[in-house]
Amino acid sequence: MTLQERDKKHLWHPLKQHQTHPNSLGIVKAKGCILTDEHGNEYIDAISSWYTSMFGHCNDFITSRVYNQMQTLDQIMFSDFTHEPAVKLSEELIKILPENQNRIFFNDNGSTAVEAAIKMALQYHFNKGEKRSLFIALEDGFHGDTFGAMSVSGLSVYNGPFEDFLMHVERVPVPNGENNHAIIEQLKKIITKEKVAGFIYEPLVQGAAGMKIHNAKDINEILQFCKDNDILTIADEVMTGFGKTGNNFASDEITTKPDIICLSKALTAGLVPMAITSCTEEIYAAFLGDSIAEGFMHCHTYSANPIACRAALASIELLQSEEIQQNIQRISSAHVNFLNKVKNHPKVTEVRSKGVILAIDLKTNSSRYGSLRDQLLASFMNEGVFLRPLGNTIYIQPPYVITQEQLNKIYTTIEKVLDTF
Repeated sequence: MTLQERDKKHLWHPLKQHQTHPNSLGIVKAKGCILTDEHGNEYIDAISSWYTSMFGHCNDFITSRVYNQMQTLDQIMFSDFTHEPAVKLSEELIKILPENQNRIFFNDNGSTAVEAAIKMALQYHFNKGEKRSLFIALEDGFHGDTFGAMSVSGLSVYNGPFEDFLMHVERVPVPNGENNHAIIEQLKKIITKEKVAGFIYEPLVQGAAGMKIHNAKDINEILQFCKDNDILTIADEVMTGFGKTGNNFASDEITTKPDIICLSKALTAGLVPMAITSCTEEIYAAFLGDSIAEGFMHCHTYSANPIACRAALASIELLQSEEIQQNIQRISSAHVNFLNKVKNHPKVTEVRSKGVILAIDLKTNSSRYGSLRDQLLASFMNEGVFLRPLGNTIYIQPPYVITQEQLNKIYTTIEKVLDTF
């Protein structure tokens, strides 16, 4: 019996309607940029398995560091103890995070990093003697699937059944250079009526919205308004962080730095789950006091897991290497060249790229999980390339270690599918 057949007996997959899509492909091996299924077929992982395995699968440099860590300390509760991997990781992260960040709080995944950030913002104001409950978020943003993260997300395909139970959130359009004044006026009206705790945003690239890109200057106007009005800013860099936009973090390109940053995915290079919520010293100081209730009473069992911390340390070391930095530039340049080639294709409406992120919008209306998306996904897989379209948007976010030959195959596969669908 195949993995696919055995899978159907007990497993419930995420983001899937099992009635209409009962099959899940069995993968038995992953190395570098290649996924191998149970029938021996190979696929280039063109999206780094949801933007996590940015240094390739089973990277020897990372797995060797993790293996060594497993021989000395595997798991220890972080509420009462500390350890070298966590301390060292905090030191190395602070070196590369935006300069106003100074405290590191550990979580389990991107959603819980956002959840912690929301609670930090709420309690920050509470501890200062002011109750603020409203959050502001960008339209079509996505920040995770736990309740706080869902509340500040704006994609109803994920939130529909739960919308009556979510926190109250005001949404503003994504700034585009032409609507900035209107957004600021909307924000002014909001703060005259309600007390705002924070503004959460995906800096420069809205991932789940279809890799929608905005520029640094436009988002900076909103951040500066928030700063001037004591509204905490939360940068969700779960997707954008660790080199994907060309800088270490998308926030590096924006003048006004966030008060809080959410990190996950490429943090541990896709090897093991872990997330971080970083913040300024000012926010941390608001939780200091004689009462335990003033502290941040929030915890995850696997907070600062030593193995995950060691994977993150190896990931950061690789990210800063000359080879990886050169690869990021190579991929970024190749993306621009390819987009210039296909931007006038009769079935393409818009192309865009930022760092190693590339997106192509097709001239068709398609729901996020509609039949066209399924057809495109199957066509790419038949060509030996794993691309997972978001509705009518085809996007690439390849591992930094991808070869030019592999990258060219992704490009030619997209062209072939564009000519045939």
